[in-house]
Amino acid sequence: MNARIEVHDTADALAAAAAGELLTRLADLQSAGTDPTIGLTGGTIAETLHREIARLSPGFDVDWTRVSIWFGDERFVASDSPDRNAGQARAAFLDAVGATQVHEAPASDEAATVEEAAEAYGQALRQHGSGGFDILMLGIGPDGHIASLFPGHPGLEVRDAIAIGVRESPKPPPERVSLTFEAMARSEHVWFLASGEGKAEAVARALAEDGSIAETPARGVTGTGETLWWLDRAAASRL
Repeated sequence: MNARIEVHDTADALAAAAAGELLTRLADLQSAGTDPTIGLTGGTIAETLHREIARLSPGFDVDWTRVSIWFGDERFVASDSPDRNAGQARAAFLDAVGATQVHEAPASDEAATVEEAAEAYGQALRQHGSGGFDILMLGIGPDGHIASLFPGHPGLEVRDAIAIGVRESPKPPPERVSLTFEAMARSEHVWFLASGEGKAEAVARALAEDGSIAETPARGVTGTGETLWWLDRAAASRL
């Protein structure tokens, strides 16, 4: 994988650096006349990053009402569930910065099935999306999964769809909505974020010269302009 790697001493340092870079790029895009479209991820490092965005945002000239925000995946649970990525992101920073264009996959009390939720999310991205993401942020699981595309899962083979319903996820909750590889590939900048020793093996597999997407789904997404890995020293320890 042709990627740039940034290694920081700690997860907090990683999050602060990534948050500052994101805010800088959003401000630059807006000053150039672009209304940015970004994709958010969930997970522990994402929550740390999101809180850093909220903390640093007042120092940057970013109009969050002009930022279109989507999610790489979402848990198919009730809309008020604390497991919702969107709810976690709203609590960590979206509400604080005044983001208004936040696009969520339907929850389990808003759609009859996870497939129906995925279809609605895909239609929303077709209707309201800009054709791709300026910046897509992705976490990586210890097994190498990204979004809700898990090793060996049938979702890895899906084509001609923006989002899919995932059943029998190896990580709870079992039902999720996930962007597909094809949707994620429409990203100019793809940022992977990983912290902790538990991610080190997956990071090494993802960045190795050889390997399969079926074993390590993180190998399946690159940015059209940039692929950047934000790591702490523990996550980078096996590179």
